Amino acid sequence: MQADLIIVGAGMVGSALALALQDQGLDIILLDGSPLNVKPFDKAAAFEPRVSALSAASQRILERLGVWQGIADRRACPYGEMQVWDGSGTGQIHFSAASVHAETLGHIVENRVVQDALLERLHDCPIGLLSGARLEQLRRSGDGWLVSLSDGRELRAPLVIAADGANSAVRRLAGCGTREWDYLHHAIVTSVRCSKPHQSTAWQRFTDDGPLAFLPLAGPPGQHWCSIVWSTTPTEAERLMALDDAGFCRALGFAFEHRLGEIQHADARLCIPLRQRHAKRYVEEGLALIGDAAHSIHPLAGQGVNLGFLDVAVLAEVLLHAAQRGERLSDVKVLSRYERRRMPHNLAMMAAMEGFERLFQADPLPVRWLRNSGLNWVDELPEAKALFVRQALGLSGDLPDLARV
Repeated sequence: MQADLIIVGAGMVGSALALALQDQGLDIILLDGSPLNVKPFDKAAAFEPRVSALSAASQRILERLGVWQGIADRRACPYGEMQVWDGSGTGQIHFSAASVHAETLGHIVENRVVQDALLERLHDCPIGLLSGARLEQLRRSGDGWLVSLSDGRELRAPLVIAADGANSAVRRLAGCGTREWDYLHHAIVTSVRCSKPHQSTAWQRFTDDGPLAFLPLAGPPGQHWCSIVWSTTPTEAERLMALDDAGFCRALGFAFEHRLGEIQHADARLCIPLRQRHAKRYVEEGLALIGDAAHSIHPLAGQGVNLGFLDVAVLAEVLLHAAQRGERLSDVKVLSRYERRRMPHNLAMMAAMEGFERLFQADPLPVRWLRNSGLNWVDELPEAKALFVRQALGLSGDLPDLARV
């Protein structure tokens, strides 16, 4: 089977890229090991434990891909405020969408909701979808790639895009190097019902063991639901995972200082080891890495998928402009334009998240004092906070056309 472009991985980022390129006259194959079917959405169903904090830039991209309405019709929770405080001191800071005359800071959306809305659009598009397709081998063949699947099928294309996540098989089989390190932390994620309303606010407390986030969810009327991401040491994570539901709810309420009252219920918990990875190169001849295949960061601010959607928008823009100029899309000179635009931005975000994580893990008293004083000082600087908010919204920097207002 021959194509112009093969996208490996039909998750949120790979599916978005396929939609962004659908009108360019390219023969596109999007493959994934999962079934790629869309199940009817039940608003009474339990929340998916994995969620994303979609920025305004991501929302604009998804709107232009015709996906956002499908998300809104399912389940999404806008939030307009963010409260961050140091659990070991007096430092705190508050961010508001109103500071930049915006309605929201973003939306908390279950990953499954975003995925189903994307797949719904894909099934209406002239894109070759291969479900249950597991990558077995990847090797050079003439001027392109030969992609061998576990069921014996073979695909050929001059350009392959790796969108197959942090443990990318494409990246491994193509021999792309990475820099990676273990945070020595695990993240416990689940959905919880609180006794007090979340106030459309994202809450984050920095504990001695790691950050604890409560992200607002669109629960049934009269019920106050949040998605939690609790980053802690492996030993403490093991202890928390071993607790019964009542014990876990008590421990969680105590760790969160009962800001939203009692934790009345917790859904099933997942425990995820945290590891940061960054590819040394995003591209080579006929190959590009996007999303978590290129970079995975600490879930501190929920920015991972937003970086991936910006990768999509920039790569689609680069390929569109190259096609208009009659250039060969698989040319490393073309693909390097994508790398030059995205790598500095992604590295800066990764460095910022790493800096925050290390700053709030620091034990020396002088560092704690500076940390708390700094938070309170910045909280009194509206212009500095507005700059941070614009960055989080995706309203600044080198924005691709798909993300522009």
